Parts: sequence; C-alpha cells; structure tokens
Amino acid sequence: MELPSKLLENAVNEIAQLPGIGKRTALRLALHLLRQPVEQTNQLSLALDKMRNEIQYCQSCYNISDTSICLICSNPKRDISIVCVVEDVRDVMAIEATGFFKGVYHVLGGKINPIEGIGPTQLNIKPLIEKVSKGGINEIIFALSSTMEGDTTNFYIYKQLKEFGITTSTIARGIGIGDELEYTDEVTLGRSLMHRIPFEQSIKQV
Repeated sequence: MELPSKLLENAVNEIAQLPGIGKRTALRLALHLLRQPVEQTNQLSLALDKMRNEIQYCQSCYNISDTSICLICSNPKRDISIVCVVEDVRDVMAIEATGFFKGVYHVLGGKINPIEGIGPTQLNIKPLIEKVSKGGINEIIFALSSTMEGDTTNFYIYKQLKEFGITTSTIARGIGIGDELEYTDEVTLGRSLMHRIPFEQSIKQV
C-alpha cells in the first residue's frame, strides 16, 4: 500500500515485522500512536529500548531477569532441590501462572533439532549437568512440549543425568501430543505437573 509519508511507511514496515502483525494492523497501530500524546509514544519507545538493552538472563536458570539472578532463583521460599526443565522463557511464565510449582527452573533455550542444525551444544544442557553434579538437586522434571524434538531432548538429558542417581520425571500426558506448553490452559498444565510420572515410565509408553 502507498502511504502519504515515508516516515509513516518506515514505522509501519518495522511494526509489521512483529509476529502476527500484518501491514494493515501495523498501520492501525502506527496511526494510533500518532494520535497519542508525544509523551506516551516516548514512554513506549523508552520502555522498548530499556528492555532490549538492559534485560539479562539469569546466571542460574537462564530465565529473563532484570538482575544477574532472577526473582525465582533468589526466592528463599522456592525448593531448589526440584528443577523443572523447559524449552523457553514463555514456558516458565505458563507454569508460574498455574501456581502449582514451587521449585526452580532451567531454561534450555530450545530443543534438539538436527534438521535445523540445533544440537546439544547450542542449548543450555551442559550448565544443567554441571548444576546437578554439584549436588543438592533431588529431582529433574522434564516439561518440554510433547513433540519428537522434545522427546529427543528429554532422552538426551536423561542419559546424561543417569549416573547421578537422581529422580527424573516428566509432566503427565494430560497435554496432547504435539501441543506447545505455552498454549496449554493453567488447570491442565498444573495437574500435569502435580501428577508427573517417572521418566523411565514415559519411555516405555512411547
């Protein structure tokens, strides 16, 4: 579409790069910002700039954080002996929304996927193994999506952890095969965590 302003067109093109945002929606958003007070638009710009440049990843679990150690890992009320392994920071948010889980997390940053060139070394697997080797962890909960890549990643980590003799479990399959964790409703996800099963048992079921 041809726009009357090159500045507006540039803004629309940038907004349209966001997931789920087409050119028409981007145009509506850009025009909405134009109608707002300058201070409000500046606040949005400043918030995005600070988020992009100042946000950190927790040195312990790799969740996003404002500090070197996130609020979950630094919370003395959390049970650090139980670690829930997830693919993405969005999965941490999904599980936290259930209110069921009181342990801590470890964010892998993805799943093993040879087709896309993602191997174990591209993920935060080694820090997890090192964390377990230091002691103090009694259980690892695998909470990756029920996909082939998720199951492959679970099994790879399980083999790495086997020598340490800790409990490994996986969330119950109340979540449909192939479903992404972040889109699962809180009740189903919470119950899946509460009724988790030994990982060895999940291998036999596959």
